Amino acid sequence: MANELTTFVLIFGTLLFVFGLFSRKIAGTVVTAQMMFLAAGMLLSPIGLDLISLSPKSGLVLGIIKVALVLTFFSDASAIGLHSLFLKERLSSRLLFFGLPLTICLGTAFATLLFPDITFTEAALLGVILATTDAALAQKVVEERKVPTLVRKGLIIESGLNDGAVMPLFIFVIALETVEEMNKPLGTFLTIALEQIGFGIIVGIVIGLVGGWLFSRAFMSGSMSEIYYRTGFLTLALISWIVAEYIGGSGFVAAFAAGLATRTTARKLTEEEVILPKAEGNTLSLAVLFILGVMSVEYLPLVNLKIFAYAVLSLTVVRMVPVVISLIGSHLDIRTGLFIGWFGPRGLASIVLMLIAIERLEGIKVSGTIGLAVITTVIISVFAHGITSGPASNWYARIVATLPPDAPEKEDVEELPALLETGTV
Repeated sequence: MANELTTFVLIFGTLLFVFGLFSRKIAGTVVTAQMMFLAAGMLLSPIGLDLISLSPKSGLVLGIIKVALVLTFFSDASAIGLHSLFLKERLSSRLLFFGLPLTICLGTAFATLLFPDITFTEAALLGVILATTDAALAQKVVEERKVPTLVRKGLIIESGLNDGAVMPLFIFVIALETVEEMNKPLGTFLTIALEQIGFGIIVGIVIGLVGGWLFSRAFMSGSMSEIYYRTGFLTLALISWIVAEYIGGSGFVAAFAAGLATRTTARKLTEEEVILPKAEGNTLSLAVLFILGVMSVEYLPLVNLKIFAYAVLSLTVVRMVPVVISLIGSHLDIRTGLFIGWFGPRGLASIVLMLIAIERLEGIKVSGTIGLAVITTVIISVFAHGITSGPASNWYARIVATLPPDAPEKEDVEELPALLETGTV
């Protein structure tokens, strides 16, 4: 473990340092940081230069990916808040309440049709894992001012909240798969799932409310040092995660609930003090993609036509059709729906949920259908969405320019500036 940790820190740290030296020049190209770190992981893997080897079940890998997801859940929830779903434009509400369930159902249906070797529960698990989106992989889109604020804001809010919304369903499917493998009654499945979700919510709300209130009081009274403004709130994410796991709840649900609760008690603090700073969030995301690159290379030769077809369908039909359907009645141009539908990249959350499934279910192997489908989809997404972010944004900006002045896309919508300064995107 010590040697694995030392090797990882040395190699990843060196890559991060070198990339930083040229980051401004690279930012002006179609190449993204996510592409480079994923490719670097592949190059340095045992199949490449053989400088680093990582197992999907190693303590280092699981530790990094779990901390990354916990901090992301808390950060997104505390930055965005549930109130964002009820803003005037309601775009994110449509994407989450209608588009997300349809995406899961369609993803499950295609998995059932294409992969007869997996059960319906496993097909549902694949549909859930690949339903989350990662706006960081389309950062140029959410930062491009030529793209309407309505669209950028909708994509940010959707990406920030859909992983937390998916987590309870993921727990239900994992619990169902567990009791099916162990031939236990359905009541056991419900008990396991409800305990994990319920305890997670309770722990998260209590710690978020109490911790957020204490930090707010300390901030207002002037007793808190500036250096602890951000780190103090992030410790609430880790505490809620660990406490929930200790008593049998879901630490991820707890972190998300704590972020939402903290938002209600920390209104007088600046956004930067309650959300994961951009540097830390970006580093964690790149670390997860580097790990994926190292682990994925040996499995890529196992990818067949069905796996590739599912990955392409997941990024297109499975995502885009539900988005277009969810926008019916919104008066948005259909090309807006297609643009939003395309930019639903799969990244951090999908990788983490896959590895958690591998950890908890012995029957789910990373080289199996589910693992291969997730790996393939994320790799394609990293490159496809990164390369198309700039050109697609320019194309869509020209489309918006031709729309009538009263088009919803041209309405004045309040920006979410804090989110553009954080690891959320």
